Amino acid sequence: MSGLAVIPARTALLVIDIQRDFAAPDGAMARAGADMTAIAPAVDQAKALVAAARAAGVFPVFSHVVAPDGPLGRAGTRGTDFLDPAPRADDLVVRKPRYSVFSHTGLADTLKARGIDTLVLCGLTTECCIQSSAWDAFERDFRVVIATDAVAAYQPQLHQAVLRALELSGAILAPAAAIAASWK
Repeated sequence: MSGLAVIPARTALLVIDIQRDFAAPDGAMARAGADMTAIAPAVDQAKALVAAARAAGVFPVFSHVVAPDGPLGRAGTRGTDFLDPAPRADDLVVRKPRYSVFSHTGLADTLKARGIDTLVLCGLTTECCIQSSAWDAFERDFRVVIATDAVAAYQPQLHQAVLRALELSGAILAPAAAIAASWK
């Protein structure tokens, strides 16, 4: 947790893919038999982190997969609907066609133009879109903080392995409460 201190005005909270297909009991992953045990607690922590970010003036960015085809995040279906935490009318929403929040979205330029150099990641899933977004953030020279209890995977061993790999590569790992406390 060293180096956790962040400057709210230079930080964005990336709320990644907390949408029906990945997090809801009636979503595609649950219907496919995925172990949803870790999902609800992570989503609850993400809700608390969004509230803390808004109170501290941290820039919230919400992403969701919206793909033209495929079994997940198919455009025009309820699977792309945000769950709680959901964006407000004035929040930035990124519709992404790929795993990374940066792939074909222009997000990096938007964040850099706002003077943002630190990203806090929360959402779903650790081994897929969180990991992909973190790697892309490193490549774009952002400082990466991962809210360890506000991200989740359907397989606990993948969750832990990815967090460890990202930490070894420079990500700062911290629970949501510690991140929120650093914004005060």
